[in-house]
Order: sequence, then structure tokens, then C-alpha cells
Amino acid sequence: MTALMLLVPLAAPLLAALVYAVFGWRRATAHAGTAGAALVLADAIALAVRVMRRGSAEILGGWLRADPLAAFMLLGIGTIGLLACAASPAYLAAHGNAHDGQRQGAREGAGATRRYGMLVSGFLAAMATAVLAGNLGLAWIAIEATTIVTAFLVGHAGTRQALEAAWKYTVICSVGIALALLGIIVLYAAARHAGLGESSALEYTALINHARTLDPAVTRMAVALMILGFGAKAGLVPLHAWLPDAHSQAPAPVSALMSGVLLPVAFSQVLRVTAIGNAVLGTGFTRTLLLIMGLGSLALAALLLIAQRDYKRMLAYSTMEHMGLITVGAAIGTRLALAAILLHIAGHGLAKAVAFITSGHILSAEGTTRIDQVKALGARQPVLAGIFGCALLALLGFPPFSLFASELALARSGFAAHLGWPTAAAFALVLLAFAALAAHAARMLLGDPDHDPVVDARPAAPGVLGLITRTPLITALVAVAVLGITAWPISSLINTAAQTGHR
Repeated sequence: MTALMLLVPLAAPLLAALVYAVFGWRRATAHAGTAGAALVLADAIALAVRVMRRGSAEILGGWLRADPLAAFMLLGIGTIGLLACAASPAYLAAHGNAHDGQRQGAREGAGATRRYGMLVSGFLAAMATAVLAGNLGLAWIAIEATTIVTAFLVGHAGTRQALEAAWKYTVICSVGIALALLGIIVLYAAARHAGLGESSALEYTALINHARTLDPAVTRMAVALMILGFGAKAGLVPLHAWLPDAHSQAPAPVSALMSGVLLPVAFSQVLRVTAIGNAVLGTGFTRTLLLIMGLGSLALAALLLIAQRDYKRMLAYSTMEHMGLITVGAAIGTRLALAAILLHIAGHGLAKAVAFITSGHILSAEGTTRIDQVKALGARQPVLAGIFGCALLALLGFPPFSLFASELALARSGFAAHLGWPTAAAFALVLLAFAALAAHAARMLLGDPDHDPVVDARPAAPGVLGLITRTPLITALVAVAVLGITAWPISSLINTAAQTGHR
């Protein structure tokens, strides 16, 4: 039974990809990816219960391993994967004609939708492999696989901007993943020199258990390279430049997956590497490195949000801001701080997935991603604007949404850990980003359509959110609010997973 639980999250999306490969994207197969994501979510729930009751589980000689952190991340992959896959048919139906016009005809467009289904399912399988990997080597392979798969998804539209974003994403993330590989090789050499066997030299548990035998100088170099490398995939400074381009050009459901789960999956490796570094070097080295990367990411995102003119890029920089705050929480490193960042990851992932998916519907209705070209959306598309606005309120940290609770816990833990100045600086930058995001949202959502020349010159757009389309989005926002009031469904899992990297 344990083996089945660990294999289903890999096999279910791959089976969906096989369905798309054989039968193509048709009415009967359009939701094969949704079914695969639903199986991942169901398995993640069962695996979380199994891990909390009976402890960590592993198969294949430790190559696949589930601990509380892996189960938590798998829940996110299943939940946001389900949202994104369920939204994909409507997105492709709305944008397929425009994409087909940029290709050589409907036949090639049909091939593009087939590839889309295969790639999204492969994306889910790669992320599931990354979080269930029992050693750094397999995790690196899985994260590199996400780069290859998502590069084609970023360039799905086939426009010049999309292809440029895909190449930029590929090049920068390849540099980052190469740094991570170099760090893994260096750490493997240190582990072998310390007497670990070939099969266990990259296992997380073995490295932490033999931390005292690892050479500190070599480990310091390896940890720095791996945090920088995996941090690139998490959208952190200094290898962050791919994030706004990729998120703005990818199809909206893919942007939801990348922002909601890909970045946290990469960051989970940062947490595991930090735990190894702390066991060997103490807390000072990783804390300093994470604070620099986190505060740098926060500062850059907040400044760029002020001058932003594209609402999909606005959401991308908001993601960068939240990942910066999460990194500061990892630098604080207390159990409260780590529990807070896991709650933050859950709330941000759901809210940002809703925001990106609704941004795709806004593009369908308005025909533009320019903030100044979207006016009085609340009066013209109240359901769409209401869902988008609530997602932004959640991202801004308003109660009762869970990001309010997680940010409050982060502030409390930072001052309790005697890191008052870095914590104060982080939340000052969060406040700056808050003001910029709120101002942009107000320009889009508020106003009088009868007295706006931009709106008057545009033909009226039909309602774009039917009951079936909006129900999953509203459910996700309700879940974020419930997590803010009581984290009961996952509180035990979060508290146990927070032991990873606990200082």
C-alpha cells in the first residue's frame, strides 16, 4: 500500500499525458489532466494521513520518500494542479483561435493543444517526483525536468514575446540548475570523503545524521551553490529575471501552476539544503545568505511593482515579493517561522492560482493585459471582478485570509528570534508592495464605465465566468479564508513539517 501511495502521484499524470498522446485533445479527453490531478490530490491526502500516523515512508531503496514536508508539498501540487487543469479547457477554447492564427492552421493548432495537455501532465509528474525524491540527485533531475517541460508551455502562444520569454526562462534556470548540480557534486565528494556509501551520499537523512563528519569548508561551498541554484527556480535574487517574462507569457493555467506550486517545490529543496547546512555549519551562514536573497527579492519586487503596467507581470512580481518574504521566514528558522511560511505557501498558492486563472478570463473579455486599458471592471463584469478582487485581497494579507495569519506569525517570530531590523525592513517592503498592488487593482476594478472614454470605445464584453468555471475558483478562495480562521485540516501536518530546518 505504501508503494502504491508513492507511485500514484507519478503515474496518474503520466497516464493522463499518454491519453493526450494517443487520443489528442478532444471533448472526451479534455479533462484527462483534471482526473490525473484529482488522483494526485486524493493520494496526497491519504499519504499525509499515513505519514502523520506512522511516520515517514520510503520505497526503492530510499529513492522515493514521503515525510511531512513532502506530503504537504504534494497536497499543494494536487490542489493547484486540479484548479489549473480544470481551467485549461475553457482557456484553450477562448484563446485557441488566436493561437491558431499565429500558426499554420487548425491542424497545427490541434497539435498544440495536444502538446499542451501532455506537457501540463508531465509538469505535474515532474513536480511530484521532486517533492517525493529521497535524495538530492533525483530531486535535481526532477526539477531540471520541470524546466524542460515548462519552457515549451511558456512559449505555447507562439508569439515573439512568448518565445523570447521561453528562451530567457530556459537560459537563466539552466544556469541556476547548473550551480545546484555543481553544489551537489561538491557535497557528494564531501560525503564520500566522510565515509558515506555511494547509495547514501546524497540522501537527506544520511547527510544530516553524518553532519559532524562532513568537512565544513567544502559543505559551505556546496550549500551556497545549491541555495543559489534552487533559489533561481524559486524566483529569488540574483537569478530572478526569468520570472516576470515567463509568468506573463505562459497560458494563465500554466502561470497558476508555476507561481502556485513550481516555485514552492523548488524552495522546498532550499529548506532541505538549509537543514543540512545548519547541521554542519550552524545557523549563521545560511541565515545570512537567505536574508540577503529574501530582502533583495522583496526590495526589487516592491520597486518594480510601483511602475508596473501589465497585470500579468504585476501578479508575477507579487509572486516574487511573497517568495522573498518566505525566504526571510526561512532565514529566521524557528519552528514558528517555518510553520508560518508553510501556511503562507498554502494560502499564496491558492490565491495566486485564482488570480492568474481569472487574469486569463480578463484577457478574454478585455483583449489586453494593460492595466490602463482595463477600466471599471467591477461595474461591467461583477463576478469576474469580484473573484479577481478577492484573490488580490487575500494576496494583500487582509483577514480572514490565511496570509494575514502567516504574516503576523512571521513578524512575531522574527522579533522573538532577535532579528528585529531585518524583519522590520522586510515588512516595510511588503507595505510598499501592498500600496502598489492596491493602487493598480483599484484602477482596474473601480470607476464609472459610463464616463470612461476607454470603456466607451470598446464593445461590450459578454459574461465570461459560468457557474462551472467560477465554482472551483470561489471554493479555493473559501479554502484560503478557512485556513486563515483555523488551519485545522492541515495544522498538524504543517507543525510537523516545520521541523525541517528548525533551528
